[in-house]
Amino acid sequence: MSESAQHPPPTTEELVDRANASGRPPVVFIHGLWLLPQSWDRWTSAFEEAGFAPLAPGWPDDPATVEEANAHPEVFARKTVGQVADHYSTTIEKLDKKPAVLGHSFGGLLAQIVAGRGQSAATVAIDAAPFRGVLPLPISALRAAAPVLGNPLNRNRAVPLTYEQFRYAFANAVDEDEAKQLYAEFAVPASGAPLFQAATANLNPWTEAKADVKNPDRGPMLVISGEKDNTVPPAISNAIFRRQSKNAGVTEAVTMAGRGHGLVIDHGWPEVCDVSLAFVKRFVPQPGVHLH
Repeated sequence: MSESAQHPPPTTEELVDRANASGRPPVVFIHGLWLLPQSWDRWTSAFEEAGFAPLAPGWPDDPATVEEANAHPEVFARKTVGQVADHYSTTIEKLDKKPAVLGHSFGGLLAQIVAGRGQSAATVAIDAAPFRGVLPLPISALRAAAPVLGNPLNRNRAVPLTYEQFRYAFANAVDEDEAKQLYAEFAVPASGAPLFQAATANLNPWTEAKADVKNPDRGPMLVISGEKDNTVPPAISNAIFRRQSKNAGVTEAVTMAGRGHGLVIDHGWPEVCDVSLAFVKRFVPQPGVHLH
């Protein structure tokens, strides 16, 4: 029996209860498509050591393990941006304190939606998927999304990536051995719906793929991008930063040199984590720590 089967991951309710009981400032981590909450495990450890109460609740119906996810891909199907955003909003409402929120890829879009609802004390959007009003559509982003967008029927399906597709979309900036290891350790099928929603966001005034960038309660935000990201190239991240800069709050951007879309999972994750942690520490007071 595997260790994860012996120790199933805690439920969202257990994560919330643990964060509230700790008395520490909570930090919510939101994963994106083709990954599970475990993609944040090393990050949650780092934030816990730094004095925070980290929680990485999954999307609705997320399986406990990569093996389970690949055996039952159907559980991912039909999850929409609005449904998943509401799921995280409901979770955040149960926390005693307003959390910092960190999101990667589609999780980065979800983090911005939550922030736009005034639910985040500080937000870090890493390689974030685009939303309505973000206009650049680089060729590499279309190619990365092609496994889903290439077939309209995929809107209602769960779509896995082949190793070659994962290598292009997530692991183009690491060597072959690491790419294979990342694919085996982290890759799971993903709901096709959010990609269609993001792709049509600028054509659909009623899209769920939109963020309120002007809410005065949005809070401070950091936009992080990978210089060599094929899935969310810097042109998209730069456009997100320009949109978010319309907010009266602090909005900053960092580009990680030589890095791809796997910023939170590849060997360079500690550097991205350090940048994110430093940003959160500036705006989220910890017990016994006085900000100057």
